Amino acid sequence: MPPGLSTLDFYYIRPEIVLTAGSLVVLIADVLLLRRRSGNALAWVTLAAIGATLLSLVPLANTRVEVANGLIAVDQFALFFKVVFLIAAAITVLMSTKYLEVEGVPPGEYYFLVLCATLGMMIMAGGIDLVTILVGLETMAVSFYILAGFIKPNQRSNEAAVKYFLLGAFSLGILLYGMSLMYGLSGSTNLRVMAAAFVGQESDPRLVLAVILVAAGVGFKIAAVPFHMWAPDVYEGAPTPITAFLSVGSKAASFAMLLRIFLEGMPSMNADWRLLFEALAIVTMTLGNVAALTQSNLKRMLAYSSIAHAGYLLIGVVAGTERGVSAMLIYLFVYAFMQLGAFAVLVLLRRRDVIGDELKDLSGLYVRSPFAAFAMLLFMLSLGGIPPTAGFMGKFWLFSAAIDAQYYGLAVIGVLNSAVSLYYYIRVVVFMYLKKETMGSELVLGPSLAVALGVAVVVTIVLGVYPRLLFELAEASAATLGAVR
Repeated sequence: MPPGLSTLDFYYIRPEIVLTAGSLVVLIADVLLLRRRSGNALAWVTLAAIGATLLSLVPLANTRVEVANGLIAVDQFALFFKVVFLIAAAITVLMSTKYLEVEGVPPGEYYFLVLCATLGMMIMAGGIDLVTILVGLETMAVSFYILAGFIKPNQRSNEAAVKYFLLGAFSLGILLYGMSLMYGLSGSTNLRVMAAAFVGQESDPRLVLAVILVAAGVGFKIAAVPFHMWAPDVYEGAPTPITAFLSVGSKAASFAMLLRIFLEGMPSMNADWRLLFEALAIVTMTLGNVAALTQSNLKRMLAYSSIAHAGYLLIGVVAGTERGVSAMLIYLFVYAFMQLGAFAVLVLLRRRDVIGDELKDLSGLYVRSPFAAFAMLLFMLSLGGIPPTAGFMGKFWLFSAAIDAQYYGLAVIGVLNSAVSLYYYIRVVVFMYLKKETMGSELVLGPSLAVALGVAVVVTIVLGVYPRLLFELAEASAATLGAVR
């Protein structure tokens, strides 16, 4: 057994072990089912692996320990994010069965990489050591680099993968340089040891530089302005289910990493990084919404919308309080369902004769698929923050957390940006209900896609009407994160 590890450590990292084993089972099942060409069966194997991982989280519900010699924290904060990642992965798999069939690409490696990306996210959420965080980050990133270019004959997909890889490698270099400064100034890679070592070094310019560099590296992963340039092109070119998973899973994992590093690793520097993230939040939400106003491609519109939502989420980081962190967790949870649901409708629009990612492709959708049109209406209203949807409750809690922390101007800017975003969200509704029906092959809502849409619709409605349980879970999770006040 490796030094520093015990059998008890393997008990606490059981979810990661189960998911790793499940991903290997998917590869084996792919070989066994190759002759039958049974993509749907492979999807069920993948869902079974995700379900088994979710079940393995249950015994850890009230656990708060450090394992693997201080490399990983098993607490409710990590558990909350792991649930979000696994649910997002499950919905992505449900969305993918129809899409892969239309594109005619092999599902085996695809589902394996989805599970690998999820594993990386789970490691990131639990990492309290820079080495662990980087291992998780690269496991997730490399999986997404490949998935973004998975449709080999598609030039847009290839271009998306190359851009994402090159800019991802560049941003990693910036992040690593910042982390190396943190290590050099503290003598440790453990975030909680660093927090104690940095007390009294607040005026050290090297530490200020480390804050700036790490914020820039993380800013790329969350697509914050001015590190957002990759997002529209990658979102447009990547396979639609992967775009959905990237916009939800990668963003949530990156925010988990951000909270771990800055709230647990550098709480004494909060005056510097709060000011930095306040500026990023204002610029990100404003530019994201303004840029989305002119988009006719739905995936690019949702990319800029995702950038704006990163700006909203940064409000919780700026607040830096337990309520601010819990508001971020709530918003990330509800955002996952409304964003994945919107992309599920785009998957429905994809047919062999129609790409289905332009606004005009939504024309007359209420005639061709009333349920899909209603679902898209609900998701657009929720993304815009209109009651009684889950998106409204998420934004209400975020903005109230900013007011509670006395960031009144930031809350006002957030509300104004939400009002601006309604223009491009309502434009989607206008095309679905007021434009004439477009030509193209018939829309077929398969059972797996119907389940994905149905789950997203139910959660968006239920959490908009009765969010109390989610609020309680988020507050309990935020309380386990160190250095929140």
